[in-house]
Amino acid sequence: MATLTVSAADEKRVKALGFLSNKGTDNFSGRIITVNGKITAEQHKKIAEAAEKFGNGNITFTTRLTIEVQGIPYEKIEDFRAFLREAGLETGGTGSLVRPVVACKGTTCQYGLLDSFGLSEEIHRRFYEGYHTVRLPHKFKIAVGGCPNNCVKPDLNDLGIIGQYIPKFDEDECNGCKKCSVEAACPMGAAKLEDGVLAIDKDICNNCGRCVGTCHFDALSEGTYGYKIYIGGRWGKKVAQGRALSKIFTDKEEALSVIEKAILLFREQGQTGERFAKTIERLGFENVEKQLLDNGLLERRQAILDAQLHLTGGATC
Repeated sequence: MATLTVSAADEKRVKALGFLSNKGTDNFSGRIITVNGKITAEQHKKIAEAAEKFGNGNITFTTRLTIEVQGIPYEKIEDFRAFLREAGLETGGTGSLVRPVVACKGTTCQYGLLDSFGLSEEIHRRFYEGYHTVRLPHKFKIAVGGCPNNCVKPDLNDLGIIGQYIPKFDEDECNGCKKCSVEAACPMGAAKLEDGVLAIDKDICNNCGRCVGTCHFDALSEGTYGYKIYIGGRWGKKVAQGRALSKIFTDKEEALSVIEKAILLFREQGQTGERFAKTIERLGFENVEKQLLDNGLLERRQAILDAQLHLTGGATC
C-alpha cells in the first residue's frame, strides 16, 4: 500500500478549491464548474488537454453538471488551475455554500418554457459567485427546470425553479365543441368539457402550456409565463420532497429575490449542520413561506451576512 504524504490539513485546504482526494493515493480529482452544464468546444478541448497534461487522462461527469479530471498529483494542482483559467474555467463546488446550479436545456427543448441556461447562469453569477464567501449551515443546491417534466428534479433540491405557462381561458369564446381540442391536448386531464363548456381544474393543471393555442375558436390562445418555486427538497441518505410556494411568480426579478431570501433565511435561522429541509421542518413551512414573500430578510441582509455564523462545520443530515 502506498505511503500517503499529503497532510489532512492540506487535503482539507484543496477540497475547498474543488479537489477531492482519490482514495488511498496522493492524487485528486479536480472539479471544474461548468456554470450551467454548457461549455464551448474550445473549453472542452482545454479540459481534455488538462486531463492528459496534469491527470491520468480520465474525465468524469458529476450528477450536478460539473466535470472532474482524475488523478491530479497534489503538487500539480495550482498549475492545473492556472491552465484552466486560460480558457475561463474555474474549479470549486464543495463546502457548506451555495453549490453550482443544475439546469435542463430549456428552450432548445420542445417543452421548454423558460431559458434555463440563461436563468441558471444569472443565478450562478449572483448566488454561486456572489455568495461564495458566505458560510451556510450546510450545502445549498439549486436546480432550474424549464417545464413541469421535472427532468432535473427541482423539487429534490434545496430550492428549485420550474418554468410555467399559465393558460388564459376565455369562456365567452368557448363553443363547447363535442370533440374539444384543448381537452385532447391536455396531458394532465385537467381540461374537461362540463355542461357544454370547457373547464380547467387548477388543482390538476401543472401549467405545462401544452393546451395553449389548440382551440380552433381562440378560447385559449395565450398564456402567462412564470416561475414556480419549490423549497426544502433533499436527495441523499434522507430524502425530502420539496414543497411549492403558493405564489407563481411572473416577474423574474421577484423570483430571483426569493432565492436570495431563502439563502439569507437559511444562514440566519438554520442550525449548523442541518439541510434547508430540516430548517423548514423545524420552523414550519408557513412561517418560512411568509418570510420569503416578505422583504424583512432583504432589509436585514447586511446584518445577516456580517454575523459570525457556521464557522465550524459538521453535517447532521
